[in-house]
Amino acid sequence: MAASATEPDTDRLDYIAARLVNGRLTGRPVEDAVDLARIEKAVREILIAVGEDPDRDGLQQTPARVARAYAELFAGLRVDPATVLTTTFEANHEELVLVRDIDVMSLCEHHLLPFRGSAHIGYIPGPDGRITGLSKLARLVEVFARRPQVQERLTSQIADLLMTRLEPRGVVVVLECEHMCMAMRGIQKSGAKTITSAVRGTLQRDAKSRAEAMALIIPR
Repeated sequence: MAASATEPDTDRLDYIAARLVNGRLTGRPVEDAVDLARIEKAVREILIAVGEDPDRDGLQQTPARVARAYAELFAGLRVDPATVLTTTFEANHEELVLVRDIDVMSLCEHHLLPFRGSAHIGYIPGPDGRITGLSKLARLVEVFARRPQVQERLTSQIADLLMTRLEPRGVVVVLECEHMCMAMRGIQKSGAKTITSAVRGTLQRDAKSRAEAMALIIPR
């Protein structure tokens, strides 16, 4: 039986997950996973509610464009982040592995406004010295970020999954982001950055190791 508009086909969602994990987000499979018509209707109602005419030239296609954008921006909801870390390599490396300045973009779940900044991820491999591909760390950020988020949870989710899947001796994740919900509305303070961290394992227990990792992440 064909899937209804509100119950997307699970095989199709698996395909979307594969596309996201492989870094390809745009296209019909992503769009077909959400109820585009329902989003379009809701956006049209919002435009009317704020006093706009959704039928004028500049807005006629806006509900459809927003629906397609949301399908892409929230594609991470349909992906099991653990699938990003299924491949590891034996490298006999026992020191810190660190990737800095990973671009991160997400939507604040409180106002559905963007926040953007950088993610820094480091880990000390476990006793077996196994590592994962560097691009997998960036992809993990992408999967968790493409859903309604708060920065604090996003930081912890990345760290916790790395601990679970890689079984490293320690993990450190730091996010530095500017939030449009703080810059465009409310207090309206553009340029302010929020910094969050999640530290696990030996990097949490050993103050010296933690300080060394933080010095590499945010050099003075």
